[in-house]
Amino acid sequence: MDENGYSFRGIMGDADFVRKTLIVLGLVVLALLLWQLADVLLLAFGAVLVAIVLHAFAGLLVRYLRVPERWSITVASLLIFTVFLVLALMFGTQMRSQFANVSEQLPRAIDNLSENLGFGEVTDNLNQMLQDVPSGGIASRLAGIGGTILGALTNFVLVIVAGIYVAASPRTYLQGAIKLFPIRHHQRVESSLRASGEALRLWLISQLIAMTCVGLLSALAYWWIGLPSPFALGFIAGLTDFIPFLGPFLGAAPAVLIAFTVGGEATLWTVLAVLVIQQIEGNVIQPLVTRNVISTPPALALFAILIGSVLFGTLGLIFGFPLAVVVFVLVKKLYVRETLGEATTVPGEDKASPSGSGL
Repeated sequence: MDENGYSFRGIMGDADFVRKTLIVLGLVVLALLLWQLADVLLLAFGAVLVAIVLHAFAGLLVRYLRVPERWSITVASLLIFTVFLVLALMFGTQMRSQFANVSEQLPRAIDNLSENLGFGEVTDNLNQMLQDVPSGGIASRLAGIGGTILGALTNFVLVIVAGIYVAASPRTYLQGAIKLFPIRHHQRVESSLRASGEALRLWLISQLIAMTCVGLLSALAYWWIGLPSPFALGFIAGLTDFIPFLGPFLGAAPAVLIAFTVGGEATLWTVLAVLVIQQIEGNVIQPLVTRNVISTPPALALFAILIGSVLFGTLGLIFGFPLAVVVFVLVKKLYVRETLGEATTVPGEDKASPSGSGL
């Protein structure tokens, strides 16, 4: 004990208390910062998904076309860009006119459905509401819509460019993430991240195949029924199919609404076509392309999508299920197996490369 009455042990205890308090405060600040940066983190996750797709395509080029591995990502990116450019040049004008037609038909379709239900014309009420708003309010709303569209396009380009960078050097980012954890946990973290990446790769490939099949089948069905702009409607159906469970309903809504403007028979055939295509996807396409893919309980996956949309809006709706795949793998590996000691299989673990450069 010193002359002031304080023992060395007491001083050390106070210092330890201050240190623990600062750690807790630091964790709270970090959690708040991560919450504020949630949209940025979701975009980063989207870039990882793009990188996984590019890396999978590059692997096919290396395996079957003997493309040098160091050039595979560049060649894969150029090939994908070339395919989209060719498709845009060949069908861009037609698709643009079809999308314009869909945007013109949808308000009429909504009014038609609303009148059949006895609610009157919804768009007229909307126009009246806009007329009641001061001109400055309308201008600000239109500016907000334009800013939203511009922001979405900017985010899309950012995700693509960042995904190419991640795919070009995945090990750099993987090792950077691993070094955020104590050295004694590096092996567990690396194996867990590789298993998650492999599970995502398998799910993404199967989902892209299913999206393509649904889009083509939908376009052909809508063309046969006689709906206006069938290829634009098929593109919407295929694109929204990326979101499991909710996506098919979102993608089918424009086609069903527009079918109301064509007639009752077209509506019946459209609804029947949507149901048949979803049955084909669920009972034929998905079992063929998802044999080695993670099997997430449907209710859990559905709530993951809903929670993501509530917490993070549109980005949460889009990335809710892939995030659920990652969480599902990490929980099974790190908690169920390694913490509880239960024997369980971890999706993607057997095929995850322990030393390769893949994600």
